[in-house]
Amino acid sequence: MSLQTQLVIPVPAAAAWHLLIDTTLWTRWGPSVRAVDVPARCIGPSMRGRVQTPAGLWLPFQISEWDEGRLWVWRVAGLPATGHRVEPLAPASCCVTFTVPIWAPLYLPVCRIALRRLSTLAGTAAGSR
Repeated sequence: MSLQTQLVIPVPAAAAWHLLIDTTLWTRWGPSVRAVDVPARCIGPSMRGRVQTPAGLWLPFQISEWDEGRLWVWRVAGLPATGHRVEPLAPASCCVTFTVPIWAPLYLPVCRIALRRLSTLAGTAAGSR
């Protein structure tokens, strides 16, 4: 069981998906990510790495669910963490949904900030094309 927050973003689903899996962009849209240490720029199934929290603590993560172009979920420090889902709505828009475990309702506001930042980043990326 999980809680969710979502936002319609005016970019193609593939563009939003790329923003979500490119670890070099996580610090730009993720308020709880200060740095990332991974073996490849873009995450994939079962990938392991580390994220640094704003407090400076490094936590290990592993991608626990993967549906290419649609969904990825991770475990951070061994605990179930956020899910990231992209659903196409039209050729130039999609709905991005973040889910959090039922026991983490206080993380939903952080996810809402992340969605707004993601939308801004998506608009900036779309404008530079």
